[in-house]
Amino acid sequence: MTDPVESRLKRLKMRSWRRGTKEMDMILGPYADAHLAGMEAARLDLYEVLLEENDQDLYPWISGQTAPPERLAPLLAEIGTFARARLRPTV
Repeated sequence: MTDPVESRLKRLKMRSWRRGTKEMDMILGPYADAHLAGMEAARLDLYEVLLEENDQDLYPWISGQTAPPERLAPLLAEIGTFARARLRPTV
């Protein structure tokens, strides 16, 4: 029998990598791979709420173009920081 936590993580990773826009795939997919396994249940719940949002809303929130909902702001800031660090060219 499959572990329910393992199944949930797999489902959340799939939803992170297959968003509908390539930009959000490239932001959320690597973040999910790097962080979901270490998240507590409450944080996973919040991440799941975030995944329910439209990409057209998520991208401006993560990129800082518009203010995110207060409840999601800390998680979105963390994701944005991770994405910028990952995409920053190395010298």
